[in-house]
Amino acid sequence: MVLDLLVIGTAITLGPLHNTAFILVLSAPGGVRKGLAFILAWLASLALVIAAVLLLTGGEPPAPDTASSTAALAVRLALGVGMVVYGGRKRLRAVLPRSTPAWLTRLDRATGWTAAGLGVLLQPWAMVAAGGATVVEADLSSTASYLALIGYCLLATASLLAMEVLAAWRPADAADRLGRLRGWIDAHQDQAIVWLCLTLGLWLVGKSLLELLD
Repeated sequence: MVLDLLVIGTAITLGPLHNTAFILVLSAPGGVRKGLAFILAWLASLALVIAAVLLLTGGEPPAPDTASSTAALAVRLALGVGMVVYGGRKRLRAVLPRSTPAWLTRLDRATGWTAAGLGVLLQPWAMVAAGGATVVEADLSSTASYLALIGYCLLATASLLAMEVLAAWRPADAADRLGRLRGWIDAHQDQAIVWLCLTLGLWLVGKSLLELLD
């Protein structure tokens, strides 16, 4: 479980869309406060998914070769196949010039509530669902499971936390650095999505098949 959550959390934190939106939120007046609202809503979404899964399992991993464990593996397999298909289709699709979506251009005027809403809406929900299907294996009688779940949430939020800290403590440097980061993300967004979807998708498919056939 720990290795799977490490891979999934890394894929989530590197997602280009929410990072671009967060940079624009930070550029708004009161950006640090609005960025904090975004982060808190983001973390709350992750925590709610984990809590829902743990309520279903009772905090105990299902026994191997049971309907519950097989269902969790099937969900992860389906999500992995979906990511591979999506990444492959996006990779093969002709790259056309893209204009910046209108809603992104207005984020420099976002309110705190808008920022919080984006923290929920911009979750890469397929990846979050894969994390939820992995959390099925968590055993709440073990301290290691608690640490793994906390680490997963922090890792999935790491890019946002890093930008928030930079904007709060080095505001003079933040505008330039985050502006250059946004430019790089905009130039490589499609490639990043393809790479993340294919990498995580293949990981989920491979691990799920190995466990189903074991």
